[in-house]
Amino acid sequence: MSEAVQIEVRDRVAVLTLSRPDTGNAIDQEMADSLLKAALACASDDGVRAVLLTGKGRSFCVGGDVKAFAAAGPGASALVQGLTASLHMAVARLARMDKPLVTAINGAAAGAGFGLAILGDVALAARSAKFAMAYGAIGLTPDGGATWLLPRLVGYRQAQRLALTGARIDAVEAERIGLITRAIDDEALQDEAFTLAGTLAQGPRRAFARTRALLHQALSNGLETQLELEAQGIAEAVGLPEGREGIAAFVARRPPDFRGL
Repeated sequence: MSEAVQIEVRDRVAVLTLSRPDTGNAIDQEMADSLLKAALACASDDGVRAVLLTGKGRSFCVGGDVKAFAAAGPGASALVQGLTASLHMAVARLARMDKPLVTAINGAAAGAGFGLAILGDVALAARSAKFAMAYGAIGLTPDGGATWLLPRLVGYRQAQRLALTGARIDAVEAERIGLITRAIDDEALQDEAFTLAGTLAQGPRRAFARTRALLHQALSNGLETQLELEAQGIAEAVGLPEGREGIAAFVARRPPDFRGL
């Protein structure tokens, strides 16, 4: 049986593909476990320097497998608890790993799929993609890290609108409000996303990791705390092989080569 999340590594980029296209890549326990397994593999593989997350078929991910919730009857709470345990560990690992994440949102992103879509350090979406939190429509509350990410990306008022009204927005509006990085013509999405991930894979992995951490901490720290963390980070970076190579390349007026560092 094929994995619900497929992994392919090319040119030091791990491409993770959500692969339940007949269900819109709805997340069941198998997919949540498979995503966690893939996230752990990417985080621990020194041969992977960037990760690209996308979906197979017409949808990116329509969220949790609601039909499975219904079929579970009285056991639905236990089912969802197990599913979110794996899903949330996967989200945390993708967010905290020492390599950048690109999301290529090839279609509908709803529910937990909404959270996965906006998790990328760079989030690229097909112009045909649609976004909706959609939880309230079925009497549920958000998961997948959406309530942590959303106000950081679009501000509190937009977060309230999207979370409470269940507004369905297209990729153009998503770009306009800062939910995604850029909307791209459908036929160009995968190539552009992979090219970008490949560029990031050639960059300074440890510096990128520290930068990701600083950005995640920024809204919860005071100015002085953040300044101290920045000072510690750059002082450490300047003495590491990446920093030495970057500075040497700048002085020599040549492109830096961070491969193997």
